[in-house]
Amino acid sequence: MHAVDPNISQPPAQIRQLDDAAINRIAAGEVVERPASAVKELVENAIDSGAKHIDITVAEGGKRIIRVEDDGCGISRADLPLALSRHATSKIDGTDLSNIHTFGFRGEALPSLGAVGRLRITSRIAGDDAFEIEVSGGAMSPVRPAAGRPGTIVELRDLFYATPARLKFMRTDRAELQAINDVVKRLAMAEPYLRISLSDATESPRVLFSVDAETGPPVEALSRRLRAVLGRDFSDNALAIDAEREGLHMTGFAALPTYSRGSAVQQFMFVNGRPVRDKMLIGALRGAYMDFLSRDRHPAAVLFIDCDPQLVDVNVHPAKSEVRFRDPGVARGLIVSGLRHALAEAGHRASSTVAGETLGAFQTPAQGTRIYQMDRRPNPGFSAPPQSGFHEADQAFETPSARPAEPLQTTEVQHRPLGAARAQVHENYVIAQTEDGIVIVDQHAAHERLVYEKLKRQMAENGVASQALLVPEIVELGVDAARLLDLSDDLALLGLGIEAFGPGAIAVRETPAILGNVNAEALIKDILDELQDVGDSTALKARLDAILSRVACHGSIRSGRQMRSEEMNALLREMEATPHSGQCNHGRPTYVELKLADIERLFGRR
Repeated sequence: MHAVDPNISQPPAQIRQLDDAAINRIAAGEVVERPASAVKELVENAIDSGAKHIDITVAEGGKRIIRVEDDGCGISRADLPLALSRHATSKIDGTDLSNIHTFGFRGEALPSLGAVGRLRITSRIAGDDAFEIEVSGGAMSPVRPAAGRPGTIVELRDLFYATPARLKFMRTDRAELQAINDVVKRLAMAEPYLRISLSDATESPRVLFSVDAETGPPVEALSRRLRAVLGRDFSDNALAIDAEREGLHMTGFAALPTYSRGSAVQQFMFVNGRPVRDKMLIGALRGAYMDFLSRDRHPAAVLFIDCDPQLVDVNVHPAKSEVRFRDPGVARGLIVSGLRHALAEAGHRASSTVAGETLGAFQTPAQGTRIYQMDRRPNPGFSAPPQSGFHEADQAFETPSARPAEPLQTTEVQHRPLGAARAQVHENYVIAQTEDGIVIVDQHAAHERLVYEKLKRQMAENGVASQALLVPEIVELGVDAARLLDLSDDLALLGLGIEAFGPGAIAVRETPAILGNVNAEALIKDILDELQDVGDSTALKARLDAILSRVACHGSIRSGRQMRSEEMNALLREMEATPHSGQCNHGRPTYVELKLADIERLFGRR
């Protein structure tokens, strides 16, 4: 390391004004991280122009060419050079940055792209001719006449050719193309009345994604758009969301807990129509499903939060993917309460994909000529070995693994959602007959959920009993102590009593009795870590719910226990009346419903 002698004065470094080309290349590093970023900026500009149709073409993962064509209002000849100037925009006048109604407003995207690639804009406004302008590595050409339809075509070639070091950080063409596809799908979800397509022209042109403009009321249009983008499974297993709180309005769709994913690939958040990736919102989504999913599963949801632009700041980062609410607690509370209310209203409903996976697990005979039992000719030299299982019909219920339910006095119960119990097999699964199929219930998982919900209701009604510590535990937190003390009333409702103990420290005087011996310092620091990460903490409630879940597991009907007919039917009726009974405490389904038509297809009857 080169040391500078402090006794020798050094001349101060000279301050220089960077030229526009350097400024644009620096800005491009924030705005255009990869080809997907460029596509996002260009498509958002097209949407802001009032376009109804947008066609996107890319080649080599967007590194060689990105072309976005729209039928929007266009750019006049006089405005084309200005559109390539930094901080020049038609979307705001600069007097009020807190009242933004468009995707773009910073005026950085086009000059940034022109600084690191070869950019050409061809545009035509109504009643005028088309004109084009080019910029390459920051060098702008004069405006010249061109041919084109009303609207704008932006063509970006050789992205990052002017900054070759950035090319080293690009991923494979396939990975970049997938990132572009994800961006286009997010924007397609935000604009259901827009027709949008994405094509790859690397070798032979092929359409990667295309959706037509939807029609009808917003909720129906969004539902159809989500079915087109995310697939039928999500649409069939999603609950419509509509909730409002203190000026914030949340709409969208959230999937049932039994339709969970292995990663957060189907979590989409929009604020005033803008796709965002905000850790506070994602944390709230996770918190809403906390009671229904294990830690390795992730909920699926598409949520739109709309509010007065004055209540949210979208000018947090040049990429505009983060937002900051004036009152983040209200936004988080809206997501948690709105989703939990919708999940509660879903009652015992479970994901339809569970039945599909169950049917898929059945093995069907190999394809070819079907051979039925009566068509088989015995082989004189073959002696069949004894087979296990049921050999004759009259022996079927003699085995301990299958017990019939007693005949019902009435068939009315069969018309209930979970039907009438007909048998118990392997001392763990209740078979019920419904009006148009059968239901298979995991008796232990179902009863565990019922007991858990009962325990939660009791705790909510009676509060959380606390135990006083003989010697208060002092926890040093520094400047974070004040932040935790602000939540002391909320923590007290959960059985955790804290108070100030000098500067930068708190005294833990009570802990929840149900937790038994607990490391108070570790619990306090877990709560504080979550506060710093997502702005709110569910650590203590999660610990309490985990204990209740464990108690529910030990207090529920065990696998291997034989149940009487009235017990089986009582279990089914209680499941129908209890919210969230369609999944166990870990998000697994408590029952599977198979329609008669699907069963008949398994046997070739349809």
